[in-house]
Amino acid sequence: MPLDTHRPLKLALVSPYDHSHRGGVTDHINSLAHQFRSWGHRVKVIGPCSKPENVADPDFIPMGRPVPIPSGGSIARISLSIWLYPRIRTLLEREAFDLIHLHEPFAGFTSLWTIKASETVNIGTFHTNGGHKVYHVGGKRLAQPYLKKIHGRIAVSETARKFINGNFPGDYEIIPNGIQVDNFGPDVKPFEHLRDGKLNILFLGRLDKRKGLKYLLGAYSRLKWDWPDTRLIVVGPGNPDMDSQHIIGERNLKDVMFVGGVSERDKARYFRSADVYCSPATGKESFGIVLLEAMASGAPIVASRIDGYSDVIRDGHDGVLVPPKNEAALASMIERLLRDKALRARLSCNGLDTVQEYRWDRVAQRVMDHYRVRMEARRGAAVS
Repeated sequence: MPLDTHRPLKLALVSPYDHSHRGGVTDHINSLAHQFRSWGHRVKVIGPCSKPENVADPDFIPMGRPVPIPSGGSIARISLSIWLYPRIRTLLEREAFDLIHLHEPFAGFTSLWTIKASETVNIGTFHTNGGHKVYHVGGKRLAQPYLKKIHGRIAVSETARKFINGNFPGDYEIIPNGIQVDNFGPDVKPFEHLRDGKLNILFLGRLDKRKGLKYLLGAYSRLKWDWPDTRLIVVGPGNPDMDSQHIIGERNLKDVMFVGGVSERDKARYFRSADVYCSPATGKESFGIVLLEAMASGAPIVASRIDGYSDVIRDGHDGVLVPPKNEAALASMIERLLRDKALRARLSCNGLDTVQEYRWDRVAQRVMDHYRVRMEARRGAAVS
């Protein structure tokens, strides 16, 4: 008998990262789970967690204590516990999932032990461009037995596909990240105190070095003399690096606001308050969720021409791209947008159109279609 392609499924979404910390992969998993549940599927989320009391999802199952390790210019909080396997095996036997979807399957022992213990259909999504050095050393060889148990492979972008395919060659379907488009729409009100006649240039992201804040500060220092009624708003967790601090001090920059981390609601309000959104990241990006959020907010975008970002933005259509680490080019493009209101309006309009393809219902449907195909293929292989 053919597989019933309409019946509700019992699914496990497995995260390698600390689920009590916000991040792109964590948000992706939570949004995917929410969409699937709205369609009637039963979904459990499994992952390491340092503070289970901070996770609102009643169907989240903490598995392992995360530890911070350097990864791709940032910090990944993953579990390295070698003692998890019996717990995970017992969990999978009890739950009897129809399918297990692992995100970054080779990052941490929570994912690896899940693959080892699984007797069902396993799907892997690969999110990163670069990642931990485990890919470049013996980890590739050690991962081979686990790779054979992954029945479907997804990459979130062409950049992510190229990276993972270079380490583990195979067939990968590209299914992008999604965003909650309506959370950034016209119902979101800008901050009144930022609508005071100044033109707002927004940086929004973690203050990791690879996010390139120092290049935006340098560009802003070039602009400020000719554009005194501009303001640079820096939103995101972390502290500016020493180079950024030196630029601010040595060039005596004015009208630079450091806001720190904010709620999702306030993040949307900062986007709606921006005249130009700028992301001067230097590399190692696999995608550009923040670019989609800016598009959904109607903010015209200036971003670095790097892998990952170029997968999202069509240069000159729904954003503009400049060479990375080039504050002169960045300043010139920002000034062009400040001068040309019609260009800002065109980029904004096209961005609002582009972002519709990244709605979670559309993205989740593509993921579900991938599930059904892989389940049918495995069932067919078992019958034959």
